[in-house]
Amino acid sequence: MKLRDPEGHPAILIALSERVADIQGYRSVFYLLAVVLFVGSVNGANQLHIGGIFPIAGKGGWQGGQACMPAAKLALQDVNENPDLLPGFNLTLHSNDSECEPGLGASVMYNLLYNSPQKLMLLAGCSTVCTTVAEAAKMWNLVVLCYGASSPALSDRSRFPTLFRTHPSATVHNPTRIKLMQKFGWSRVAILQQAEEVFISTVEDLETRCKDAGIEIVTRQSFLSDPTDAVRNLRRQDARIIVGLFYVVAARRVLCEMYKQQLYGRAYVWFFIGWYEDNWYEVNLKNENISCTKEQMKMAAEGHLTTEALMWNQNNQKTISGMSSEDFRKRLNAALIAEGYDISHNRYPEGYQEAPLAYDAVWSVALAFNKTMQRFTEQNSGKNLKDFTYTDKETANAIYAAMNSTQFLGVSGVVAFSSQGDRIALTQIEQMIDGQYYKLGYYDTQADNLTWFDKEKWDGEKVPQDRTIVRRVLRTVSLPLFICMSTISCFGILVAIALIIFNIWHRHRRVIQTSHPVCNTIMLFGVIICLVSVILLGIDGQFITAENYPKVCQARAWILSTGFTMAYGAMFSKVWRVHRFTTKTKTDPKKKVEPWKLYTMVSGLLTVDLVILLTWQMQDPLQRRLEAFPLEDPISSNDDVKIRPELEHCESHNNSVWLGVIYGFKGLILVFGLFLAYETRSLKVKQINDSRYVGMSIYNVVVLCLITAPVAMVIASQQDASFAFVALAVIFCCFLSMLLIFVPKVIEVLRHPKDKAESKFSNDTGISKEDEERYQKLISENDDLQKLIAQKEDKIRLLKQRLTERETKNGGQTFNEPLNGNTVGGVQFNRSSSTTLAQK
Repeated sequence: MKLRDPEGHPAILIALSERVADIQGYRSVFYLLAVVLFVGSVNGANQLHIGGIFPIAGKGGWQGGQACMPAAKLALQDVNENPDLLPGFNLTLHSNDSECEPGLGASVMYNLLYNSPQKLMLLAGCSTVCTTVAEAAKMWNLVVLCYGASSPALSDRSRFPTLFRTHPSATVHNPTRIKLMQKFGWSRVAILQQAEEVFISTVEDLETRCKDAGIEIVTRQSFLSDPTDAVRNLRRQDARIIVGLFYVVAARRVLCEMYKQQLYGRAYVWFFIGWYEDNWYEVNLKNENISCTKEQMKMAAEGHLTTEALMWNQNNQKTISGMSSEDFRKRLNAALIAEGYDISHNRYPEGYQEAPLAYDAVWSVALAFNKTMQRFTEQNSGKNLKDFTYTDKETANAIYAAMNSTQFLGVSGVVAFSSQGDRIALTQIEQMIDGQYYKLGYYDTQADNLTWFDKEKWDGEKVPQDRTIVRRVLRTVSLPLFICMSTISCFGILVAIALIIFNIWHRHRRVIQTSHPVCNTIMLFGVIICLVSVILLGIDGQFITAENYPKVCQARAWILSTGFTMAYGAMFSKVWRVHRFTTKTKTDPKKKVEPWKLYTMVSGLLTVDLVILLTWQMQDPLQRRLEAFPLEDPISSNDDVKIRPELEHCESHNNSVWLGVIYGFKGLILVFGLFLAYETRSLKVKQINDSRYVGMSIYNVVVLCLITAPVAMVIASQQDASFAFVALAVIFCCFLSMLLIFVPKVIEVLRHPKDKAESKFSNDTGISKEDEERYQKLISENDDLQKLIAQKEDKIRLLKQRLTERETKNGGQTFNEPLNGNTVGGVQFNRSSSTTLAQK
């Protein structure tokens, strides 16, 4: 039986040292020292030395050595007290702090290797340090056992040929994450990672598994130390299910930024790494300059999921050390309290969850050494572990083989290693509910078995969605507005029909006959068609299906275009004939305007319209196109949805080209009609008695069209405003044209029911071209006479002034005769002449 104290030193040394004070004399003291040195030298010869690299201090990465180093010391004590392990030998640990920095870790390793005594194996924690140590250790034929490294990159046997680890690979979480996504129906996820090799390789494995499972990765954001921009990008990408991969120091910064960006609550689910301590989100906030309070951090952390490899044996059974996992927990807590940690208030040091892995790592080393010694004994090779050197490849291979075949029940569960040196373990799923972690289930990757407890809790009592549910809402014309405009249009149609009846019924009356009733009827039919188009403009998705919408588009184009051409064309043909009639040099005043010429012009305009519309419909027909608007919040805040407003438009592939042709043709007719109306603004011809009113109608149509067309294009995305503006413009044009052209005729018919009285009205209202020329000539002559009279009156005023001056010089003698005679100063004058001229 080996006699040892808790630190692994031979108990005999302590007993001898306690008796130093009782030994008197120089000889006794010398003898005692000789005994101590002898025993110490014998004991030192039976020491098996291993090196330990523990991340304890530092500001970044994983500082799990705070709890793992005390656990390793407990394991060292238990191993050295076990008589069946390493008989005649003690296991000694030489360690130092790496601060989870690869460079510092490499320095610690070199100090351990190049300073006596010789080390048989290295223990390391933190993935970045393990990567450096394991990659270099093969040069010294050293086996490396990592108790706290989860980087998937460490599974590469060609790169790390002598590496084992009791900590499962981070990739063991990925099948569990995929399983949870499938369970809750999430097919769209985002990834936020720290720019470390362990997380980069984990994400690469996760991306491959997501692709195989048909899960979309909407974005992958990474950061080095400041996650602010990365978290903001998640919000821009509408990330809802987010897998976070980072060390706990970065996790606190991410959590604070989550709170600031409002990426938490019932609409979001975060996957965090499960090896953080239970209170990780509320510690070291001031030291790490976290700007969020504990309450804010707790609020942001609520509801997140964690996946972690099982690091504590779930069965309350005795392990290889003779303890259950609960017994180990009590011993570890006592050791941590002795080191000053406030365990009683749940202030656990970092690495507490991984402490069983460090404990079992020491046991794995002891069992591997024990198996190697047995093998040497069986082979009678004469080799011994204490004779190991860094060039002894045979002993290194023996230790590697023994470690590869190690399997036992430890406080972290069954300890066994795969061919890549990875720990084989189950994964555990937890959720933070009301500030506490609750176990939701376990997942066995090898058996693809998910054990679920149905204890999950979601804000809003339903599983969050993996994306913003966008409800497509079609924007339609307001129903009251449509009914109002349709009612006015229907009234206008009735008025137009009544005027058509009036026009036909009184077609024999001169006031109607000389205004060309057939042309008026064509205009009224055009008005009716234009008013029908108002109703068609308001018919949209609330009345018809998407399949029938293109038919409405075609009907709008045909009806509005032909209706405008008929209504405006009839007025245009009248004003054209008036202009032609008054500008001809030789015209028979008794000659009548031939109606067929008016109808021919309207037919020509309609023909051009038909050619354009037919070509448009055959080559590039109008189709239904949806205009999408920015997302809007729903009226009900309880719904986790966004509203995507959409508006229907009638467009073709070359819509601008066709509109340019239509607008160009109509614009030319409008401008030309405006010119003709201006030229004939003051003319009246008895052959067309309503030309002035027609010209006024043309003015209004042109002005409204020039305003309506560009404004309607600008406000096309506002369905109510666009419909109201266009409908009112069409209605106003139609009603105004009917008012100007037909109201005077109706009033005249009502005032003069008999045609005789009307004959006088008709004769007075029309003059011939010769009369018009004679009238203009008289006006010109009158202007000339007025100028002559003004000149004569100026001369008379001058002569009077001269006469007054002469009377003054001659002493008051008057000269009345010249004033009453016919000449004054050589000028023939008669007072009646000015009066006569003025009367002319």
